[in-house]
Amino acid sequence: MNILVTGGGGFIGGALIKRLVNEGHNVASFSRQAYPEHQHLGIESIRGDLSDLDVVTKACRGRDAVFHTAAKVGIWGTHDDFYQSNVIGTENVIKACLSQDVHHLIFTSSASVIFGGNAIEGADESLPYPEQPQSSYTATKAMAEQCILKANSSRLKTISLRPHLVWGPGDNHIIPGIIARGRTGKLRRIGTTSPLVDTTYIDNAVSAHICALSAIDQNTEAAGRAYFISNAAPIVIWDFINDILNSAGISSIKRTIPVRLALTAAGATELLYKRMGIKKTPNLTRFTVKELTTAHWFNISAAKTRLGYAPTVSTREGMKRVSAWLLTCKTKQELF
Repeated sequence: MNILVTGGGGFIGGALIKRLVNEGHNVASFSRQAYPEHQHLGIESIRGDLSDLDVVTKACRGRDAVFHTAAKVGIWGTHDDFYQSNVIGTENVIKACLSQDVHHLIFTSSASVIFGGNAIEGADESLPYPEQPQSSYTATKAMAEQCILKANSSRLKTISLRPHLVWGPGDNHIIPGIIARGRTGKLRRIGTTSPLVDTTYIDNAVSAHICALSAIDQNTEAAGRAYFISNAAPIVIWDFINDILNSAGISSIKRTIPVRLALTAAGATELLYKRMGIKKTPNLTRFTVKELTTAHWFNISAAKTRLGYAPTVSTREGMKRVSAWLLTCKTKQELF
């Protein structure tokens, strides 16, 4: 198949491209900059911004399928920046697919689109979007997902995938962030509870995308839906963080601060950053505190039944691979 991957330079997009190439597909990447690894893979690399409909339309020309993984991620920044990238960008991808007769569109959403600040334990896709989103990222990703699902038709079949906490070798967000903070010696466990969370190893996240592409035509009930994706093995969030730290040779977190104190400190920091116009993400935000102190794990039965998805790499095996990757990164000075 002729396939376009938006956000091909990102963590999920890059891993997906490698898998698609290995399976014999003709792949093109759409991103804001060129990446040497794309040249090594021998794929077409298209540079552009999702806000430019003409460029997106040209990139979609002649494609059988589009994987839309590009997004503005993070927990800090203006709402307009997130909206332009995540909502307007997604609307442009949909318009381009329709005008260029692309028949399959797989969207990389996030399980956080349904996070309203409270614990989520074993919920399925019937859980509604929250009335009060907890961040501009989650709000705009939810808007984008709704655009994707609304666009589903006989002309353009769409699926939205909701992986939670994607991690593994090559991660440029979660793992580096934990390690960077761990090295300062200032990381603290928030609260005394041990909330369970779902995570998604990168290979499993990529497999979910491949399964979605296969199922979108074979299963009439697959298209037009959102699906939670995970390792299907909830773990204690602080155990996960400590495993990452230990893999980098950093001691586990030993000190604890109360949840209320963390929320107060985070709120004060956010206020200061906004008043000072500081664009750098604060070390602690209220969203982060809520994420770290509430349970988040999901029922992935729909993905298993309709998409044929099944995680193949366990969290334990994934951690072994991360440890090996971090040793390589230290040698090549690629991560730190």
